[in-house]
This record gives sequence, structure tokens and C-alpha cells, in this order.
Amino acid sequence: MKPGSPAPSFELPDQDGKPVRLGDLKGAWVVLYFYPKDDTPGCTTEACEFTTLLPDFSGLGARVFGCSADSAAAHTRFVAKYKLGITLLTDADRKVMKAYGAYGKKVMYGKEVVGVIRSTALIAPDGSVAFHWKSVKAAGHAAAVAQKLRELQGGAVAPVVTKAAKTAKKAAKKPAAEKAAKKAAKK
Repeated sequence: MKPGSPAPSFELPDQDGKPVRLGDLKGAWVVLYFYPKDDTPGCTTEACEFTTLLPDFSGLGARVFGCSADSAAAHTRFVAKYKLGITLLTDADRKVMKAYGAYGKKVMYGKEVVGVIRSTALIAPDGSVAFHWKSVKAAGHAAAVAQKLRELQGGAVAPVVTKAAKTAKKAAKKPAAEKAAKKAAKK
């Protein structure tokens, strides 16, 4: 997954069962992010942030795809529950995840396990890897991807804080604020 190398080809079904092929996306920037499981805290934060920043990505000529091993039915529920605007792909056999280095050994709660590695590939319009994040934290990652895309396109290197980015940042903090409020209410 070195910048400039060809991105591994894929064909995966989306949440509606329609095939998405990397070859059909040539000419567009592609954000392909891998996440462990639908409707879990970190994965929800990441999906909501990418959804909030979709206008930014669209303005930069990019398509955003989230990918997990979850079924189309699980993706459909996840999309509906959080009103996600991104396309979710199912990699049930994890072949694409493995090709992108998004499945393997990782450390979780101090123990080594095998599973999905939260990571992202930014694919250039020519089908090459433009940038690869090997391991990421969910909160704030969508904004970092948008900034890298701007940078690669010759845009501003300093962070550009758009209205969508501010909304995403608030959304990412919301679960923590809700937990604090619930904790305070119990006292």
C-alpha cells in the first residue's frame, strides 16, 4: 500500500446489493475506509463524520465508501438508524480487507487479536494509492482524510474548518457529553 502503487482491485456489494467495482470508479478520487462493525461507538462516530463531510468530499471529486464484513441487511439498518449518506460495502470473506492491509493482527485492550484494522486508503483517479492510513482513531479521521485530499490536489495545507467539519466535531463529542449527563443524573 505504498503511494503510487496500483490500488488492489475489488468488486463488493453495497448495502442495496449492487456491485461496486474499483475499475468503474476511475476518474474519481475514492476514499475506502475499513471499520470493524456497524452500529458500534467508534464505527458510528466515523460513519457519521464521513456523512457530515460528504459535501466537502463531493466538492473535491471524491466518493466515500465504508467497508466491513457486515451483511447488506446490517448495513441497511445502520444507514437508516443514523441517516448515513455514505455507501457501505460488504467484504464477507475479508479478501479485500486483507489486500488493503485492513485485516490481521492488532492489539486490542492490551491483547493481540486477529480482526479488522481500522484504516483508510485514498485512491487517486488513475487507480493508484494516493495515501494510506494503516491504523486510525475514528474521531476526527474524516476531517484528516478531507485535508489530505485537499493537500494532494494542491489546496490549502493548513486545516480548513468548514461548517461540515465543525458539525462533525460536535457529533464526535456528543456521545461523551451524553454519557456525562447520564452519569450526573444518576448521582
